[in-house]
Amino acid sequence: MGKQKEDKPAGKGAENIIVSDFYKDIRRLIEEARRTVASMVNAAITMLYWQIGKRINEEILKGKRARYGEEIVSSLSRQLIHEYGSGFSAKNLVASKLSER
Repeated sequence: MGKQKEDKPAGKGAENIIVSDFYKDIRRLIEEARRTVASMVNAAITMLYWQIGKRINEEILKGKRARYGEEIVSSLSRQLIHEYGSGFSAKNLVASKLSER
């Protein structure tokens, strides 16, 4: 997640080894936590897009492919982008629905 720095323990001798190992273990814990968080966020976003696509299909399109569905997705996308940012592009919303076919 960023440039890793060299281990430079303070002090000398056996204490250096203990401090260095301790520091490495702490860094490992931090990196593991970061990877876990990133994985959880990705899974949650994927599920969110899938749920949005499912709702569009069930409530708006009623399970049918319809041209007006494209307009609805575009309109929904514009509203969501305005409030939540570019992650809710029409392409992302449609991709979530296409992936289940």
